[in-house]
Amino acid sequence: MIHKNTPLKEVLALAAPCRCNACNHGCKFGSGSLVGDDAKRIARFLNISEEDLKKGFLEEVELFNKKLPRPRLIREKNKPYGRCVFFDDEKGCTIHEVKPLECKTSISCKDYGEELSVWFMVNHAVDVDNAESIRQYAKYIKSGGKLIEGARIEQLVPDKVKLRKILKYEIL
Repeated sequence: MIHKNTPLKEVLALAAPCRCNACNHGCKFGSGSLVGDDAKRIARFLNISEEDLKKGFLEEVELFNKKLPRPRLIREKNKPYGRCVFFDDEKGCTIHEVKPLECKTSISCKDYGEELSVWFMVNHAVDVDNAESIRQYAKYIKSGGKLIEGARIEQLVPDKVKLRKILKYEIL
């Protein structure tokens, strides 16, 4: 069972590198956010500077009021989605060996794939010290978003008074 505090090492073991059609499908419609040393590893793999990686291959996305870089999307006209700049129809992910953590944890072919995605979200996108991030996470939950053990909003913000104030927009 995957929970909020599952160690990264265990998460990566569960999310063994996969190149199946189910997992590659997402690469045709989006890309995963970079966290930690992802940019450094990708730049080194491509033999370019982190600045060149940022300028030529990345764009910023906002998840739960947090700005994160992700591989740029190659969009078709009038479409809000697009293929990851690093995805090739013949080869699949061209940076597979060093792909972003969110990509590594977004596997579609396993029963627990969605739990891995939620693990990434609560550990790398939701900011418990940011009131708007908590409000957006609360909306995600209210709209039927998947939860994992340890990731209920009351567990992320255990101070009941503070949580109530955040959700009533009393804390900005």
